[in-house]
Amino acid sequence: MTVTANYATGKRKTAVARVWVSPGTGAITVNKKPIDQYFERETSVMIAKQSLELLELADKYDVKAFVAGGGHSAQAEAVRHGVARALIAEDAERRRSLKKAGMLTRDSRKKERKKPGQPGARKKFQFSKR
Repeated sequence: MTVTANYATGKRKTAVARVWVSPGTGAITVNKKPIDQYFERETSVMIAKQSLELLELADKYDVKAFVAGGGHSAQAEAVRHGVARALIAEDAERRRSLKKAGMLTRDSRKKERKKPGQPGARKKFQFSKR
């Protein structure tokens, strides 16, 4: 009997998470480290686990994630997005509750680029009449 893992990609800002979800004991590793070691903030750990805890599957699946780009906060959200997508790949019935909680929506907000002739994306240099 072979246990298959479901793969999905999660994204947020410039962070990209490649996530494998397989039946197991609830072990979550991010970049080959336990989740508590990888994410320093407790909030990031909580965010990454959200989609499993919503469906009450936190102790029934193992998650292996590889994340690149972005900061820790965006990486945690990318992992959450990837886990949600992988859980749906296994059972389409879960889609409704995950969609309602907003975990399937790719948060497309990114940093706006700096424009030429101004100090930032929207900030302007001080205007002087005289």
